[in-house]
Amino acid sequence: MKKITLLFLLVATTISFAQEKEVAYPQDVNKKYELKLNAFSLIVFSSLDVSYEYLLNKDSSFGVGVFYNFSDINDDLYYPKKFSITPYYRWYFTETRFARGFFVEGFGMLNTYEDINYYYYYYDNNGNYIENNEVYKETNFALGVSVGGKFIIKSGFTAEIYLGVGRNLFNNSSNDNDYLENDLITRGGISLGYRF
Repeated sequence: MKKITLLFLLVATTISFAQEKEVAYPQDVNKKYELKLNAFSLIVFSSLDVSYEYLLNKDSSFGVGVFYNFSDINDDLYYPKKFSITPYYRWYFTETRFARGFFVEGFGMLNTYEDINYYYYYYDNNGNYIENNEVYKETNFALGVSVGGKFIIKSGFTAEIYLGVGRNLFNNSSNDNDYLENDLITRGGISLGYRF
């Protein structure tokens, strides 16, 4: 009788573990789309950074992010990146959960930068302060990698934190002295979203 009970418990435990692995989050399989807002960019840089992500399977996804900086070029916290479109592909490192947890991302970024170069300043004969400067603009395309983590609750709300770096591939700034030449670019944030 003890052997039969032990065998029954062993089989029941094995079945329950197998079912738990298969149905840990069954609703995740039907939710393949995410819309997200980068709260960090909105608060710190007065910039809108939204993204859409499509979940291919539990291990990977692809998406695209759009960034626009509303700040004036003379603001104290001005961030020189003005606009970017960023397609990306992610690999998730989870066993039983659908596209959540730690991830590594490869991305491309079409980016536009805008800043001021102050050449020189002086006081004229009337004591007025004169400054000679020029606004520089640069558009480039970068490739890079990011790492991060994504968390999701059963109702579908998501939170993620990520940080990455890339390198611009071209030198096509509109100035002669390469004042605004940005070889390295960054990608990062704290995003809140919804999976549906």
